[in-house]
Amino acid sequence: MVNNADMNLSVFSGYITGFLFILLRTSIFVALLPVIGGRQLPMQFRIGFAVFIAILLTPVVRFQISENDVAMLVLKEVFVGIALGFSVRLIFYAVNMAGLFISYAMGLAMGIVYNPEMGQSTYIAEIYGIMTMMFFLVTNAHHDLIYVFVKSFELLPGGRANMTALVPLVMSMMSKLFVIALKISAPVLVGLLISNILSGFLYKVAPQLNIFFITLPLNIFLGFLLMTVSIPVFEYVLGINFANLRGEMARIIMMAKG
Repeated sequence: MVNNADMNLSVFSGYITGFLFILLRTSIFVALLPVIGGRQLPMQFRIGFAVFIAILLTPVVRFQISENDVAMLVLKEVFVGIALGFSVRLIFYAVNMAGLFISYAMGLAMGIVYNPEMGQSTYIAEIYGIMTMMFFLVTNAHHDLIYVFVKSFELLPGGRANMTALVPLVMSMMSKLFVIALKISAPVLVGLLISNILSGFLYKVAPQLNIFFITLPLNIFLGFLLMTVSIPVFEYVLGINFANLRGEMARIIMMAKG
């Protein structure tokens, strides 16, 4: 009886240890996951969702842990969670940056608001952010992301991540952020640039005109008009990037595994 009790206790302690390490990667990924991990939802929901996933995975995921490797194992799990979560959050950062670009071009950059998700933001960026969240949910992109994340424990067992391969991969994502932001904001920025060039010619022809009071409302009107007209472009860019998210997460896992 004593032996059975000791064996049951060791099995239980193994489950608890595995659960904590699974929860480590899961909680970081959920915290970075758009909408589900956003501050619009209660903290209790986010914590409960991460714990729920960790409980489901605990019986099927095994961690080989030794006393000397605990610190490195924690570091690797944290970095894997950040890499996977940031690959998803990157698109939302790019959308926010595109909104900032457009706000500066329209002359609305003074309307700064505090966004709990992104920090300082503008009303244009808020509009784009809401549209992105709706598109994210309508396309069921979160289902694919959660599936790939759960699969990551099978493809990339705990403590097996190659840190030297992950660090440059995460750094290279920053360049992708600017590319996505420029693609989203390009139709509006190009249209406003042409408007400003024409306004400059108008000032040369009629210098007595107060060109500032003419171009400011004109840029605001043109900006909203171009934003409305370029919604198909916005949807197309988001569709491509959301469709590539699953492959991007798989690429991160394979790189970390190698």
